[in-house]
Amino acid sequence: MNGGRTGWLGRLRAGLQRSSTALKERVLGALRRKKLDQETLDELEEALILADLGVETAHSLVASLKKEQFGKEVSEEGVREFLAERIAAILEPLAEPIPHRERYRPQVVLVCGVNGTGKTTTIGKLAKQAKDAGLSVVLAACDTFRAAAVEQLAIWGERNGVPVIRGKEGADPAGLAFTALERARAEGADLLLIDTAGRLHNKQALMDELKKIVRVLKKLDPDAPHDTILVLDATTGQNAHAQVEIFKSMVDVSGLIVTKLDGTAKGGVVVALARRFALPIHAVGVGEGIDDLRPFEARAFARALLGLDNGS
Repeated sequence: MNGGRTGWLGRLRAGLQRSSTALKERVLGALRRKKLDQETLDELEEALILADLGVETAHSLVASLKKEQFGKEVSEEGVREFLAERIAAILEPLAEPIPHRERYRPQVVLVCGVNGTGKTTTIGKLAKQAKDAGLSVVLAACDTFRAAAVEQLAIWGERNGVPVIRGKEGADPAGLAFTALERARAEGADLLLIDTAGRLHNKQALMDELKKIVRVLKKLDPDAPHDTILVLDATTGQNAHAQVEIFKSMVDVSGLIVTKLDGTAKGGVVVALARRFALPIHAVGVGEGIDDLRPFEARAFARALLGLDNGS
């Protein structure tokens, strides 16, 4: 078990390497003078903003560093250690796995996000994890306007040995969600994962569609969906903020999953999102592999982001 965790921490560090390398170089550049004066602090704040941690987070971290070490001799690694601890403190209250809600059968999880974030792949990986944990799972392919998304989900269903409820191309997504919940109930399934569309070019149509899915699900279960997860692509950096705002205006987003951290130097956006929206971060993805989507661990993430070993 520990070996598996060690392997995952290694993959997390490797996945965040582009982010950590960029951040380390910027921190090093800001700390040329060794003594922590105001000019150094200003450069460090700029370095953190450029690493996508966000203006508010960068200002808060630097203010904290100034309070404790202003005028003192500092080392580059010491500053990274300090920042990692403060970032972990921001993230820790929000590092929550997707809740397992035993009183609901099935637990209905609505998964949303713009096209291209890795939403369908994420659902496939979540289905495998749930199946490995002994849960019975049903998938619903409610992105009915993208044949590729339906086919992709069908492949994941086949691979994981779980049923996929799908309709004809262009079928009503809400009607399909209703059918999926009926079937999941009839089969006594533990979990229903619903894939949805993410076409932002017509925001109103997408909003109407998502709201209709929620409305129709509530006809069968007034508490459904029990979780609404937004999947974000880390490579979009600050654009992720706008996506959270847009989807929060459509549905009651209850948590986030951040994918593709291995493909970007913008991993700091996870910290900015946590500080701004205070939504639980359920999992992060650092690769295409089936095991590269894992529950979010705040301290491990913070240390990997700053290019530090796990230290535990």
